[in-house]
Amino acid sequence: MMMGEQARDFTLEQFFQAAIAGQKAVAVWRLPNTPHLQACVQLGQHFTTGQPQLETSPFGFFFCPFQVTKEEPNLFIKADLYFDGERVTSAPEVPQQPLQAFYTLLDTPQRINAWHTPASAQRHAFQTEEGFVGAVHQAVEAIQAGQMEKVVLSRTDQETLPDGFSPVAAFRAMTEKYPRAFVSLVSVPGVGTWMGATPEILVSIDEQQVFHTMALAGTQPAVENVADAIWRQKEIEEQAMVERYVLSCFKKLRLREYTEVGPRTIIAGGLMHLRTDFKVNLREVHFPTLGTDMLELLHPTSAICGLPKAPALQFILDHEGYNRSYYSGFLGPVNSPAGSHLYVNLRCMQLLAQEAILYAGAGVTEGSVAQKEWIETQHKMQTMRQVLINFEGVDE
Repeated sequence: MMMGEQARDFTLEQFFQAAIAGQKAVAVWRLPNTPHLQACVQLGQHFTTGQPQLETSPFGFFFCPFQVTKEEPNLFIKADLYFDGERVTSAPEVPQQPLQAFYTLLDTPQRINAWHTPASAQRHAFQTEEGFVGAVHQAVEAIQAGQMEKVVLSRTDQETLPDGFSPVAAFRAMTEKYPRAFVSLVSVPGVGTWMGATPEILVSIDEQQVFHTMALAGTQPAVENVADAIWRQKEIEEQAMVERYVLSCFKKLRLREYTEVGPRTIIAGGLMHLRTDFKVNLREVHFPTLGTDMLELLHPTSAICGLPKAPALQFILDHEGYNRSYYSGFLGPVNSPAGSHLYVNLRCMQLLAQEAILYAGAGVTEGSVAQKEWIETQHKMQTMRQVLINFEGVDE
């Protein structure tokens, strides 16, 4: 039977596990403030790509690292098969033989809790509290010496996965717990599996052709009423730096027609941040490559790297003490039914066979207190840690 565009009903669990069983790359996502779960699978085995070109890309999902290296390249999962929450459809040009093989896997009961793990046994370096605090002290000294204005330092931690852990069940739990976040689960053969709930848009172009990016910085635990939020000078200055960075990118492109709203306090994953939104109506402003051009200028943003970018990046490479890999890179669907939406890969974890690696960072400025920055990373790691702590197994 020729499937082609014909739709068939399956569950997200069936779709994800068929991809794992067939050694296929799969991406699952839920856009903020929507109930719709989406996923795509690529049937071929070539995922590496160059600098993303949003306007000419086929429908698919980008998964890109903090820094492109031979070991961590930009990845693109082409949507040969698309799951809209209920039905699976195939792209019209997909070859029939691998398509039929995948539908056979969909019809075959699979192990419910499998996922792709890295091809090589990675040795993760973990930054101690003493090491992280020491790096923050050095960063403050470098900032006071005029070497840079801000640098974002991050670290990792490790948690044992709960018994019967299922990435799809954890993904569903994240969509319930973090309705305002971009929630994702990405699993690629030879690369591994990452999942997260990030609050930060990098570049977005919706169905109405509205371009959107944001300046997000400053962190403190959430209070019951955001109107009661009190921000220190350190967080206000940090957020203003990210705003100026976005505006400098617009200036480089000679873009003057945009709307700016903020800064305002928003809640994400039990934390509060300061956020300013920038939008451009591409139906009114003729700038057909704005998405790709801004992506190239923005990443890595000052919210995850620092200012100026070059000395901050060098400081990170010299003092952070581990490889960020795909943490603080970017990810998301492009040319999907809902448009193109790329997010910074924050509040995330990497799944190994029995452990999860958690990632978090904090912006360091002249007014930073090292111990407070350590506590901030602890708070940020709670977004994923709570998913593991509260995980409820799935009946097999």
